[in-house]
Amino acid sequence: MSAPEGFDVVVLGSGAAGLTAALVAATEGLSVCLVEKDAKLGGTTAWSGGMVWAPLSGAARAVGHTEDTADAVWSYLAAILPDISDAARLKAFVTAAPEAVDYLNERTVVQLRPVPVYPDYYPDAPGATKAGRVLEPQPFDASCLRGTLALLRRPLPEFALFGDMMVARTDIPKFRSVFRSARSFATVTGLLLRHLREKLRHGRGTSLVLGNALVGRLVYACQAAGVTFKVATRVRDLTCNAAGTVDGVVLADGSRLEGRQGVVLATGGFSQDPKRRQSLLPPALADNSATAHGATGDGADLAERVGGLFLNAEEGNAFWAPVSRYRRANGSEAVYPHTVTDRSKPGLIAVDGEGKRFTNEAVSYHEFVKAMLANGNAATPDDGGAWLLCDSRFLWLYGLGAVKPMTRRLRSFLSQGYLHRGETLGDLEACLSLPKGALVETVAHYNRGADAGGDPDFGRGGNVYQRFLGDASIQPNPCVAPLRKPPFYAVKVLPGDLGAAAGLDTDEVGRVRDRNGRMIAGLYACGADMRSVMQGAYPAPGITLGPAITFGYLIAMDMFGRSRCNQ
Repeated sequence: MSAPEGFDVVVLGSGAAGLTAALVAATEGLSVCLVEKDAKLGGTTAWSGGMVWAPLSGAARAVGHTEDTADAVWSYLAAILPDISDAARLKAFVTAAPEAVDYLNERTVVQLRPVPVYPDYYPDAPGATKAGRVLEPQPFDASCLRGTLALLRRPLPEFALFGDMMVARTDIPKFRSVFRSARSFATVTGLLLRHLREKLRHGRGTSLVLGNALVGRLVYACQAAGVTFKVATRVRDLTCNAAGTVDGVVLADGSRLEGRQGVVLATGGFSQDPKRRQSLLPPALADNSATAHGATGDGADLAERVGGLFLNAEEGNAFWAPVSRYRRANGSEAVYPHTVTDRSKPGLIAVDGEGKRFTNEAVSYHEFVKAMLANGNAATPDDGGAWLLCDSRFLWLYGLGAVKPMTRRLRSFLSQGYLHRGETLGDLEACLSLPKGALVETVAHYNRGADAGGDPDFGRGGNVYQRFLGDASIQPNPCVAPLRKPPFYAVKVLPGDLGAAAGLDTDEVGRVRDRNGRMIAGLYACGADMRSVMQGAYPAPGITLGPAITFGYLIAMDMFGRSRCNQ
């Protein structure tokens, strides 16, 4: 057998967790090889909103968020998480998250900044805050990646214009008012011209925001630090030395990579693995995952072969989001996550298979799916499914699922049955096979409350988080408006997931444990490959990427520390 290609660290997976581990290890002087089985870099992170929940960061303090404390963070997590008995890992996250953010901001081009306002998902719980804990990546001009730009996973086309033009969150209102405001018109025109120049020069949009910007910055920083990338490369097995320490991997072609300080598993979790989905998730979720297709549980499979222990999460084994499915023009199937773009906006309601509302539509996407699963008439297509309903005014202003705002051409969405239309509510009711009169009665009842600016049944718009995601121009309640302007539209939503919560058992620095609770020397896991410290709860935006970056940082620093001890 030929000699292995030698590195200090081998990282499997190129989402935020794997890229952070690779970047920090390389920045500390270790030689790193990052292996990605897909032909593109970025994993699910590249499709995400890029939010990072990292309380108490220096970046937040620098812009005036000084009132938050570790005690408040701990109180909030204790109120929301089902179990904080796993205190060592949770404490490690709370302690190290600001360290990780400050490290990236001070030593690399991965720049994270506080979102000016972004409340925790349960703003009335003890210790909750309105701002300061949620960070986002600075926008990134990816043209500096040059040849590597072709390896960067593009954003989901449903979250971009013209397939790959990303729009910053703060610019979205300008597009809505483009024909009502000279300033908005000038801004939008400038953005469109910039995108045209980028397409002509680079073949794709290069002005990145959200998760794509986070991945772009991480990849650029890794390149500058000397990380070796191997894409479209599958790993067949882990290798161990005579002492049982994991010291590398065997690739699909039989060649080997040596990882003298160990191997990091960051392959994206099990969300696209049919076998684990069947055994770990509610049947109603079927294959409704909005994660990248490469998240097939490779990390767990590799770890289990050397004794690694895979554990369920306390509250649930995945992080939930309602999704809708449709076929794109190129024939590929899209799984669209209904996170923050439509459900909380004024003039939309959700009904079950009986035509009745079943929850507050403006709650977090995780809580919305919990409500779906608790209501048999809203969980599966066979039981009637759940429907998001709106009128033509809403559809034009805010869009609905994959239908973007201000879309005039609806034929493809209507013809494939993704979008349903009725000239009257009765017509839409018949189109959706709902009980006769149910939808008409539901909307009439909702409209009476909406006319008064309220939602007496479910309290929609009742807290700062819900109002934040509404439309501030609508008063007195930015989450509530009547449905009156025909025609009326509907999209079916199903319970889905945004990522795994169950995963490999790890300690407070990401080392994988075996079935006896002992560490498997040289083997680490982070991101969705490790069991989430949130235990399946979803307390705030960015609670997947926050721990991913934090434990990627902790793993790299542990490897660096061990390398110095071995010198």
